[in-house]
Amino acid sequence: MRDEALPNDSGATQSTWMQVPVPLYDAELPDELRVDVCVVGAGIAGLSTAYHLALEGLAVAVIDDGPVGGGETARTTAHLACALDDHFHWLERMHGAEGARLAAASHAAAIADIEAIVERHRIDCDFQRVDGYLFNPPDGGIDLDQELRAAHAAGLTTANKLPRAPLIGFDTGPCLRFPEQAQLHPIRYLRGLAAAFVELGGSIYCGVRADRVEGGRPARVHTDGKKTLFAGSVVIATNPPINSRVAIPLRQAAYRSYVIAVRIAAGSVARALYWDTADPYHYVRVAPGVGADEELLIVGGEDHRTGQDDHGELRWERLETWTRERFAAAGAVVARWSGQIMEPADGLAFIGRSPDGERGVFIVTGDSGNGMTHGALAGALLTDLVLGRANPWASLYDPRRTSLRALGELLRENANVAVQYAHWLRAGDVPTVNEVLPGQGAVMRRGLRMVAVYRDEAGACHERSAVCTHLGGVVAWNSAEKSWDCPCHGSRFDPLGRVIDGPAVHDLQVIEPEVGAGAPAPVETPAPPEVETRPGNTGNGRRPVR
Repeated sequence: MRDEALPNDSGATQSTWMQVPVPLYDAELPDELRVDVCVVGAGIAGLSTAYHLALEGLAVAVIDDGPVGGGETARTTAHLACALDDHFHWLERMHGAEGARLAAASHAAAIADIEAIVERHRIDCDFQRVDGYLFNPPDGGIDLDQELRAAHAAGLTTANKLPRAPLIGFDTGPCLRFPEQAQLHPIRYLRGLAAAFVELGGSIYCGVRADRVEGGRPARVHTDGKKTLFAGSVVIATNPPINSRVAIPLRQAAYRSYVIAVRIAAGSVARALYWDTADPYHYVRVAPGVGADEELLIVGGEDHRTGQDDHGELRWERLETWTRERFAAAGAVVARWSGQIMEPADGLAFIGRSPDGERGVFIVTGDSGNGMTHGALAGALLTDLVLGRANPWASLYDPRRTSLRALGELLRENANVAVQYAHWLRAGDVPTVNEVLPGQGAVMRRGLRMVAVYRDEAGACHERSAVCTHLGGVVAWNSAEKSWDCPCHGSRFDPLGRVIDGPAVHDLQVIEPEVGAGAPAPVETPAPPEVETRPGNTGNGRRPVR
C-alpha cells in the first residue's frame, strides 16, 4: 500500500463520497501469482466477496484497473434496503412467493452483514439504521395496499401503512413504512472493508486491468500488462461482467441515473430513505454535511437508457426543481453526478457460476437499483459456491436461470437494442470536426466509417472509431460525464476511447485526425430539446435505479 488519493473513475462529475481519500494499493503484479481466488473489481461486490473468502482462510487477490471504490460504488446514493426497487408484488409475479421471500431475506441479511462488519472492524462510515418510506406521486402510482400485502407475504411483517411520510412541508399522501433499512458513506465503508481484507492476508492490486479470463483448473486472468494470474476460482465483479460477450448483456439493460446533493440545515429533514413511484422515480436520503449545523439532502432520479437521450444538464435541473418544490429547507447544490445501473429483465441480480461455461468462473452483476445490498449478499453467496457449500439463495440469483414470466420485458429491452443499430445509417452529429467545441465530443460520418471526435480544452482533436468494441453499436457522446456511451449494451469509454465500463474489454480504435482539424469555427450552441418522459426513453415502468 502506498499513499492515498481521491477515488476517480475518469468521469467528469464527482460524487460527494469522492472527497474521502482511499489507499493506493500495489500497482505491479508479481511475475507469477497463484492464489485460491482472484476477484476482478474492487467495489462493494468485489471486496465483500474477497473479505468473506479471506475469512474462510483462502488466499485471495483483488485486481482493479482503478482505485478501491473508483467505479460505480462511488456513484451510488448508498441506500441499504430490503424494500426492493422492483416492488414485491412484481417480484412475486416474476419469481413466485418463495422467490420474493428469499429476495427480502437475502437483502435483509446483507444489511445485517454490513452492520456486523462495521461493528467488528470499527469502520467510521456513518452507518445508521433508518426507516424507508414509499409513496405515490400526485398523478398515480402503484396500489400501496397490494404492495403491503406482498411485502408481508415476503416476510417484511413490520411494514405498515401511514397517512404520510414524516416530512415537514411535503405531504406525500399515504405511504408504506419499512423499518430497519439503513444508510452509510460508501467510500468510508469500502476503505475500512479493504483494510480488514488485507489484515486477513488478502492482496489488492490497483491499476491492473484484466484483459481476458479463461476458465479451467487453474483458471487464468490475463492482464493488459501481459501477465497471467492463476487461481482456483475467479470472481468477476466489474458491474457488467467482462467475460460474458452475449449471455448476460442480452439479459440486462444499462441505465444512467442522476443525483444532486443539496445543503440543508441539520435536523430540517428526518433521516430516512424516501422513494416515490413515478416513472422515472425519485429517491432521497440525508447525509452528514461539513459541519455540525449542516447536512446534505441527496436526491436521485431522471433515469434513462445509457447512450440514449442525453441532456444531463436538463435532468439535473429537473431534479433540482422537483427538490425545491417539496423541500423548503433545500439550499445550494454542492454536487451533481450520475451513475450506471444494470437492470435484469426479471429484477434480481445475477450472482453465481458464469453462464458462458468457463469452469471455475463466477460473476456478480445486475444490481437492479439495489447495488449496495446485492453486492454485499454476493459475498456470502459466492463464498458458499466457491467452497462447494449449499446456499438457499443460489437458485434465485443463478445467472443461468430462465424466466418465461420475464420474457415480455426481455423482448422489449432487446427490441430497443435492435433499434440502436440503425445509428449506422445516420449522417452523424456534425458534418465536420470544426464544429466540435473544446471539451466536447460528437460522432461524424466519414464515408462508411463512423468516427468519434473529441476536442480537448487546448483545442487538439482526437479521433477514435465510434464502433463499440463489444458488439459493434455506434457510441454516443455523454455531455454530462464526458464519455462515449454505447446505446446497445451500456459500454462506456473515456474521451480518448479507453474503456471505463463493460461489457466491452478493448478500447476504441485510434484514427489519425484529418489534416487541418484545428480550432473549431464559431458555432451557436443550441438549447437542449425538451426530454419527454415516456417508457421508450426513460425507464421500464418499474424502479430501475437507486
